[in-house]
Amino acid sequence: MSIEYETVIGLEVHVELATKTKIFCGCSTAFGGSPNAHTCPVCTGMPGSLPVLNRKVLEYAVSVGLAANCSITRFSRFDRKNYFYPDNPQNYQISQLYLPICRDGWVEIDTASGTKKIGIHEIHMEEDAGKLIHDEWDDVSLVDYNRSGVPLIEIVSEPDMRDADEVIAYLEKLRLILQYLGVSDCKLQEGSMRADVNLSVRRKGQEEYGTRTEMKNLNSFRAISRAIEGEKNRQIDLLSEGKEVIQETRRWDDGKETSYAMRSKEDAQDYRYFPDPDLAPVVIGDEFLRQIKSRQPEFRTEKMKRYKEEYEIPDYDIEIITASKHMADLFEATVALGSQPKKVSNWLMGETLRLLKEREADPEDIRFSPEHLAKLIGLVERKDVNSTVAKEVFEVMFQEDVDPEEYVQKKGLMTVSDEGALRKAVEEAIAANPQSVSDYRNGKEKALGFLVGQTMKAMKGKADPGAVNRLLKELL
Repeated sequence: MSIEYETVIGLEVHVELATKTKIFCGCSTAFGGSPNAHTCPVCTGMPGSLPVLNRKVLEYAVSVGLAANCSITRFSRFDRKNYFYPDNPQNYQISQLYLPICRDGWVEIDTASGTKKIGIHEIHMEEDAGKLIHDEWDDVSLVDYNRSGVPLIEIVSEPDMRDADEVIAYLEKLRLILQYLGVSDCKLQEGSMRADVNLSVRRKGQEEYGTRTEMKNLNSFRAISRAIEGEKNRQIDLLSEGKEVIQETRRWDDGKETSYAMRSKEDAQDYRYFPDPDLAPVVIGDEFLRQIKSRQPEFRTEKMKRYKEEYEIPDYDIEIITASKHMADLFEATVALGSQPKKVSNWLMGETLRLLKEREADPEDIRFSPEHLAKLIGLVERKDVNSTVAKEVFEVMFQEDVDPEEYVQKKGLMTVSDEGALRKAVEEAIAANPQSVSDYRNGKEKALGFLVGQTMKAMKGKADPGAVNRLLKELL
């Protein structure tokens, strides 16, 4: 009889905070830039330089903790995590081990079998390391310290997840919370959100955990799913053969669909943590906490409920629109300018999602303004442009955020409403297509559509299809 195994998964999610400056100095956190341009004595670990905590980092960390139902630590401090690596200029990382800023929280996810709470063990603040660039041509490794000192929070879950679907649901929930708070853009491809997966397997029904491995810095949901599946199968194969799983850190190679060992898994004592002597403890008072609570936004669950009561749009539209903070903001701002909610929703659910999919972009990458979307909707409502022209204009607006009214005027795309010109074009279409005229008179309705198309072609798409349809029926 084959043994049934259960997977046990916990995550360490590193989130790069959207502050303008680093956690302990005034250097820019802007992505990119020339190597080592965003550096100073503090973030390059020069002797005698002193760190000073960025207040905004603390505010962001506390706001995330509150949103994740955590207890906020009123007296916390920073610790030094000691290790040597070329991208770590001080030979230690400033983090929090003993008194992290947030503890004992949870978030709720939707699973195939209903809702489930995933425990948050802790959230702590820390600094990021630099970046190594390996040049195989010259056989050298170069280091860029621009990222060194960029503020991070690490969200450490309890081992409450059992498969890849639950992990992805948890990560999507976290990403939504973080984006709604505005504390991070959560762009996995830029490394501003990355996950380490701690995974073990055990016999079904067994209470004791198996030996876990950690897979580092996975930066796409696809890679995370495949890594979980691959590592689960690897461990089950080992146990089935009577072998032991070794506690170690592994790296997932998504191209080869396999993982390989990097190093034996360290424990806290390996890093010789001790309180950072250069940073004062963080003491949080009632007034600071009250201010952070008062600034918490309306999250997705509340927003979905309000949309259902306030706007007459389908539940499916509500679900898609609120799945992105940026799209929800765009929707609300456009409606506030006087556009009908359903018409705004139609443009977001239709053309916007189509173009995002074509360009493999996220809703956060939308660049057109609510003012311009409202203007385009107005042009269509007034029949200044027809739907075909509107879609063409929207595509340009999507790419360049042009003013649709100015663009339509400049390109001469306004709908031709001159009855005489329309009638002349319809008469010419009838004269040029006697077979279609005969087919229509013999009961073939599709022939009318052809004649509408020929008239629209002659009018360069600038006629009102409804008016063309009416005139054709009248003259036929």
